[in-house]
Amino acid sequence: MDNKIFRDISYGMYLVTATDERKVGCIINTLTQVTSKNPIVSICLNKENYTNEIIKKTKKFAVNILSSEIDKNIIATFGFKSSKDTDKFKDLAYELKDNLAILEKGICGYLICEVIDVIDVETHDIFLARVVSSAKTSDIMPMTYKYYHEVIKGSSPKKAPTYIEEEPETSSSTETWVCSVCGYVHQGPIDDNFVCPICSADRKMFTLEG
Repeated sequence: MDNKIFRDISYGMYLVTATDERKVGCIINTLTQVTSKNPIVSICLNKENYTNEIIKKTKKFAVNILSSEIDKNIIATFGFKSSKDTDKFKDLAYELKDNLAILEKGICGYLICEVIDVIDVETHDIFLARVVSSAKTSDIMPMTYKYYHEVIKGSSPKKAPTYIEEEPETSSSTETWVCSVCGYVHQGPIDDNFVCPICSADRKMFTLEG
């Protein structure tokens, strides 16, 4: 099976937030509008994702629709770190809508949703939810998965439903280093101060391939 064909399926990129005792969130790329009247949407989250656990508990979440101008450090924080042991909202500008975090910059708009059903799909859960409020906040082009991969040169988190293990380019004269956190491939030597441009992992998280 050629898994790379799945990258030709069109996706967006979104920040999903939830609130229990504290605010949590993660990056997803699977959001679908299911109905238009009394709108229902679906999102998909890995079962190991802490945000999944909080959404199941509270039955509420917000979707921040990321713009193409989103700070890539936000994608790194929410895509490659866990809310269980990281305060992802520290030093981040946001406002609360129905006690759910909405970014002040870098989004096109948001949806506030209430869960109506959860579907088990083995490694992931699909959440069906009714949109109870929404707003468009910017006319900037939304971030797409294709743009993220081809322009920003970003990688998919390993828990993403679309994750494909990166294959480093082979070269007899150039060192190839691979980030063990996000799969980013770096060609050429790296020093002790090097950090991953995608997930901010430090030098010790890189392995030399070949």
